[in-house]
Amino acid sequence: MKAKEMQQAALGRATGNIGTMNYGLIISGFKSKGIPEDEIIPRYNVFTFNAWKALNRRVKQGEHGVRITVFVKYANETIDPETQTVKIHTGSSPKSTTVFHISQTVEG
Repeated sequence: MKAKEMQQAALGRATGNIGTMNYGLIISGFKSKGIPEDEIIPRYNVFTFNAWKALNRRVKQGEHGVRITVFVKYANETIDPETQTVKIHTGSSPKSTTVFHISQTVEG
């Protein structure tokens, strides 16, 4: 996958998901960095590194974000050797990622 495609996929996941599991962690993490709570809006001004790149922004050098856990969906195909039928196994697996507040980014 090309870099631009990866960045667009990250942005799509960030804006398309409706889960709020990490909101408390995100808010408390950025509050501890001195960002006022009313300026922390996940899925609006808090994104991953690649999602910020898709928005034509970059994370400032030396900035540290907030680590969160997300669940990544997957689908695997296998062929049953006895029946030669294709079986699709779907699920999700946890992945750790880091998010950054817009104040930690600059244009470009």
